[in-house]
This record gives sequence, structure tokens and C-alpha cells, in this order.
Amino acid sequence: MANKPLFIVVCGDGINCERETAFALEHAGGQAKTVHVNDLIAAPELLKTADGLAIPGGFSFGDELGSGQILALKIRHKLGDKFFKMVEAKKPVIGICNGFQVLVKLGLLPYPDASERILALAANEQGGFINRWVTLDVNANSVCQWTQGLEKTQIELPIRHGEGRIAFKKGEEKKEYQALIDKGLVPLTYTEDVNGSYGRIAALTDPSGMALGLMPHPEAFMFAETYRNTHEHAAAKGDGALIFDNMLRILKGEEKNERRAG
Repeated sequence: MANKPLFIVVCGDGINCERETAFALEHAGGQAKTVHVNDLIAAPELLKTADGLAIPGGFSFGDELGSGQILALKIRHKLGDKFFKMVEAKKPVIGICNGFQVLVKLGLLPYPDASERILALAANEQGGFINRWVTLDVNANSVCQWTQGLEKTQIELPIRHGEGRIAFKKGEEKKEYQALIDKGLVPLTYTEDVNGSYGRIAALTDPSGMALGLMPHPEAFMFAETYRNTHEHAAAKGDGALIFDNMLRILKGEEKNERRAG
């Protein structure tokens, strides 16, 4: 692996947070190569040479058939094995907001080997789009490599989505939710009910801990200066930077900071 791990950042067809996501990965010490989804399909070998993959937020294909549905179908049927081989190789994958929806609809989260999906990201309980800041509890018992060892037990990030509510099959909610908790697959939860998501789930990881899907936007809070309406020093890190820093530190083999603060 190169001194600066290389991430493919998917763009195109309604995705609109690729620049912020690429910047976040580069600021954390990685390289980011922004690639249109059609170009990735034309040159799938890029997945083999990359160290990780990011699917940013936005409105891929205008959410015409539901959030992330068309992009998920494109990846499944046009990239297919090449995408899932990257996942099997335990290369880090992050899906943010619309990207989270893609990972769920691909069947990557929470169980990549499941015969059927156990959950979905449904319309917010309020029935509309949410654009606000949220406080998140960091689950110290999660297997997620993106969040393990974070310096904080709570972080704040912005959300902006219309379909972000985790919903299980009716009658199976309690059983499936408890299984996710027991296996450490819920790295982040909202401290309050913001959209009706079951168990206030804000993020999911796979059993390897290398794939992370989350509704909040970490790339949108890289510096303290961008926190709400305050005016902090631009060099101070925002909470979103901690997530990217954590994964890049792992890829580089650097010692993780195990100190946790409230």
C-alpha cells in the first residue's frame, strides 16, 4: 500500500458531495480519485488498484425509484463481482446518506452474505426532508473500524435526508435489532428520535467492520469553523474529521488513540 492510501470516490448522476468527501479523505492523509460511475463501470480494474471506496451523498439518479435504488442496480449488474471482491478483500468502504442507501440496497449492510435484506431505509416518520444538526452516541462496543477508538463518546454532525429511517420487517423488529446490537453492527445512534429510525440507528457496519454506512454527513464537519453558526478557529477539527482520520490511521498501520473523552 502506498504511503497515502487511495480511495475511489464515486460521482455523477445526481451525487453532489463528491468534492467534500474527496477533500475529507485527502485531509486525513489519503489520496482521492473522483470517478464518474459510468467511467468506473468502463474501467472496473480501478477497484482492484484502490485501497478503499467512498459513495458520497446526493440524489443519485434523482431518487426516481427510491433513494439509491438505480445506483445500487448499476453497481450490482455492471460491476458485480468486482465490487464484491473489493468488499471480500476487506478494503474500507463508506457510504454517506444516499451512499448508505446504496450499500443497504446492494445487500452489503448489515450482512453481505444474507439471502435477503433484513431492513430498509424508509421515508422519515415526519414525511418530509430533514436538514439539521444531530448529536450521536458512539458505540464503544461496535466492531466498526471507522469509529473504533474515537476520542469522543458523542459527536455532532449534520443530516439532510428524506429517507433515513431504519425499518425492519414487521414483527421482526426486536429480534433483528437485538442481533445487530449483539454483533456490534450499530456504531452510531441518535441521542434523540429525529426521523423514527428504529432504535435511533444512524449508522450500520458489516461484520468485518470495514464497511460503514451512515445518514449524517461527516464530510460536512471537517473544521470547527463550520459548526452551526459559531466562529471557531478554522484549524480546529470538526467531529466528522475524526472518522476519516481513524480509518486512514488504520490503513497506514499507525497506533490508534484509545483515549476517549465525553
